[in-house]
Amino acid sequence: MEESPLSRRRLLWGAAGAAGTALAAAGLSQLVGPGGKEAGPARPVRTAGPAAAPAARQRRDTTVDYAPAVWVEACDENYLSADRPEDYPIDYVVIHLTTDVLPRMLRMFQDPSEKVSAHYVISSTGTRIAQCVRERDVAWHSGSVWYNHRSIGIEHEGWIDQPVYSDKMYEASAVLTATICAKYDVPIDRDHIIGHVEVPQASHEDPGPVWNWDKYMKLVESARRRMKT
Repeated sequence: MEESPLSRRRLLWGAAGAAGTALAAAGLSQLVGPGGKEAGPARPVRTAGPAAAPAARQRRDTTVDYAPAVWVEACDENYLSADRPEDYPIDYVVIHLTTDVLPRMLRMFQDPSEKVSAHYVISSTGTRIAQCVRERDVAWHSGSVWYNHRSIGIEHEGWIDQPVYSDKMYEASAVLTATICAKYDVPIDRDHIIGHVEVPQASHEDPGPVWNWDKYMKLVESARRRMKT
């Protein structure tokens, strides 16, 4: 009997996660500041009515899908809970630019009025990665409902008219993207790894003209090859 795509993907998940961790661990630190405190703002404790929620409800799962990342949870009003890839296939990785500093972007994802989020945010130095939405859930990052349901969104700290993309950022992002592609069997090509500007009817121009696609795709391909050895 021919193996189903979903069964094959499940087999890939464990290997891809381990390989991505091994490739990234040497050059990536956690998203923490001096004294081991999280650099991003702490997630406020929610209340139910006049009294605070029980302690058991306040404790949230802080595990991540990608080991080098640190969990900095987006407000649950800024994404859609799902069970991907069973609910929707993951066929794309969408590359974004924050046009803001990383802490402000994380605060935006935690503001329920913003209605925006991404799965991952990478610092301009490439040394910090935050996961804000589980890969199984649908982040609101592309402006397209169809693409949101079928993609992983990765934000990169920087500005569209400034060459702030460091080698370490490219390398950190490439390993993350290669890991996602391995896990969900996403082809490593420009039809499936796209910029926000390439989403149909996109109103954004990121990652902008200074993003080096040739360099990035070569790094993704190289990382994927190393995972197979």
